[in-house]
Amino acid sequence: MLIRFNVSNFLSFETRPEGESEEFSMIAGKVRSKKEHLYDDGKLKLLKFAAVYGANAAGKSNLVKALDFMRDVILSGLPDGHTEKYCKINSDNRKKASYFEMELLLNGKYYAYGFEVILSQSKFISEWLVELHSDNTEKTLFARDIVNSNYKLGEELASNGLKRKLELYAEDIQNDETALFLSIMNQNKKTLYENYKSASILKDVFLWVRTSLNISYPNQPISDYSYLARADKISEVRRIISAFGTGITGFKMRDMQITEALQGLSNDFKQELLAEIERKKSEVTSDANLKPDNMILRTFSNMFIITINANSVECKAIEFCHGKEHTTFTLEEESDGTIRILDLLEVLLIDEPRTYVIDELDRCLHPSLTYKFVETFLQLAAKKTVQLIVTTHESRLMDFDLLRRDEIWFVNKRVCGSSDIYSLEEYNTRFDQKVDRAYLDGRYGGVPIFNTIFPVS
Repeated sequence: MLIRFNVSNFLSFETRPEGESEEFSMIAGKVRSKKEHLYDDGKLKLLKFAAVYGANAAGKSNLVKALDFMRDVILSGLPDGHTEKYCKINSDNRKKASYFEMELLLNGKYYAYGFEVILSQSKFISEWLVELHSDNTEKTLFARDIVNSNYKLGEELASNGLKRKLELYAEDIQNDETALFLSIMNQNKKTLYENYKSASILKDVFLWVRTSLNISYPNQPISDYSYLARADKISEVRRIISAFGTGITGFKMRDMQITEALQGLSNDFKQELLAEIERKKSEVTSDANLKPDNMILRTFSNMFIITINANSVECKAIEFCHGKEHTTFTLEEESDGTIRILDLLEVLLIDEPRTYVIDELDRCLHPSLTYKFVETFLQLAAKKTVQLIVTTHESRLMDFDLLRRDEIWFVNKRVCGSSDIYSLEEYNTRFDQKVDRAYLDGRYGGVPIFNTIFPVS
């Protein structure tokens, strides 16, 4: 689970005058109500939901982009266009380091992983992984001072024969300003982690970023619709879809040829998809322990589930029922709001630990539907280790019958143009306060300030 995220000198987030970064935290505040909204291990209480508000261009989407940027760098290296991502409101920032750090709860322990990078020069200058303790002490697992070609391995990673192996990897990149140690340690290192269990934290942090941190933008579906292929979820899917007032009473799978599903797709995409199918078929064939793999193909007009077995590839079209079961509709025939709900449904159905970050949750949704979705998530999340962080303009969520005060966050643009992140917890708000009205009136910042469009002469 995500504990905290810190960023500075990235897009609209500048390093504060006192040298501090901007911080977003999922650590619970002093609110005593709605304890079912929390994960509590006896030492740390974490929120499972947070809504981030702010005016257009205030920087709330930049918070999502900053977290996504850190994820991309860890998994794939510095992405295209990174040299221009520093905070441009001050020209001096071009030469300064950008700072990224996330604190995580993994396997009952707390960790902080981060790095500093001068984006304009594509140059990492430091990297670290630290184990945090509830008594505010910490233990360094590894640290790199890349500028001075120094590295440090903590006791946990410097025991037995593991020390020499890790030193070889660390020495290989001690002068390399383009590579992260965490990334290098997750490239073809399967045997290492099988032989040295004490090194597994390097794998666990990387896998959390890759598989448990799910980030999506308004033009991207959150889900691959794989939940529709799970027989054990069919009744629950039908119940939830119906409860959201979409008019859908169920769905059906229609057998079809893979060639029919590929009709209308570009030749490049067809070849890419067929190559992916062959790759997955080869994996299932070579490993008897692997279950059949499911791929979801979503075109403009419909959705298809492609099931890849060792000896066959099956394709089924997903069609939705409204009222009588013999009448079905394709995805193209559903409304934008219904498609949005289908995109979001995985968040409600997931049973595994996951942290979802969704930019503009309320896109295409009626305000009452957005409220109902968050309400349903909080009810279902009470028994799960799942988190949902959203940006939104939907002020109806600012309801103390629905949310805790510490679950409401704001991003406001300072006079200088940089973004400031803060929680409603910082305000002494009475529980009878109409917080949505106060927000729209500008009490907490994060709302647009308009100039006169047509001056009165």
